Amino acid sequence: MYFHVQQLIHEITQDEPDPAAANALQEGLGGQFGEMRTMMQYLFQAMNFRGPAGKPYRDLLQGIGTEEISHVELIGTTISRLLDGSPRYQGKPEDPLDKPGSDGATPLNIALDTGNIHHYLVAAQGALPVDAAGNPWLGSYVYNSGNLVLDLLYNLMLESTGRLQKCRIYEMTDNKTARSTISYLIVRDQAHENAYAKALESLGVKWNTVLPIPKTNAEKFPEVKKLLDLGLQSKQYTFDLTGHSEAGKIFQGMSPSNDGTTLDASEQAPAGAPLTIAPERFEEFSPGLDPELLALIQATADMELADVDAMFGPVKSGVVSSVDAASTGAKGEKTSQ
Repeated sequence: MYFHVQQLIHEITQDEPDPAAANALQEGLGGQFGEMRTMMQYLFQAMNFRGPAGKPYRDLLQGIGTEEISHVELIGTTISRLLDGSPRYQGKPEDPLDKPGSDGATPLNIALDTGNIHHYLVAAQGALPVDAAGNPWLGSYVYNSGNLVLDLLYNLMLESTGRLQKCRIYEMTDNKTARSTISYLIVRDQAHENAYAKALESLGVKWNTVLPIPKTNAEKFPEVKKLLDLGLQSKQYTFDLTGHSEAGKIFQGMSPSNDGTTLDASEQAPAGAPLTIAPERFEEFSPGLDPELLALIQATADMELADVDAMFGPVKSGVVSSVDAASTGAKGEKTSQ
């Protein structure tokens, strides 16, 4: 079973919209070596795992694959924010990102100057499961041989190539929103490289004679260095609510990165960062929920909350449901962005 904590795994720094950066980030989401690939590959390897004696390896794959789900959410949300910059029909002059669509201005004219027009035509200014060239993500990317050593070698290569590509994307843009997410993923890719390298070492495979972790010099990026100084490249989370993960039997000892750090698999999950819902985009004809639909959803939510109260006790006072928040926004009151 999977549980969703309504927080992002890492904070996204606020900056101006940048459709070009969003287009480049699509490679890190839906490309051959992107986050959708790692998520699906590791989860399928974990689901198809055979051999109870190898449970620590299965748990390692499961934990990393689960983290990759949050990476898909993080990079997809980042792409959406980078695209959130075209003017509205009824925009206000004081809006920080929008301009009034007055004097015959075309609200979506920005789409004609971007690399991926599908972000506007079919995605309502949001992320898509495609690469930077607009090619759809393919299930054939997933490698699951059934041979543990082959799978681990392939996973190490996948993380190494993904980190290499993200270093290139970092140097394509100075947008703070893009770089905050890219930097985090660069460091976490290194953590996953360490995990698969350590797993191979435990099986007697001399991986570093044929497949060294690439020297990308990512530590020169200030946002990356800050995370490396926190030791984030040497942590691996279990995402296990029951405490049954045995991944720590593998992810321990000195880091294969030879950076003097010790691997640590003691944490269940990172603290996370606030997750906010973007405002409606009226020029995309996606204005959100009308009052009638909101009322219907609230009635359904009340019934579901009653079942939750009966099973787990009443929800703490002061907690506002997402439907309440959406209703507040629909009435025109200011919501947090």
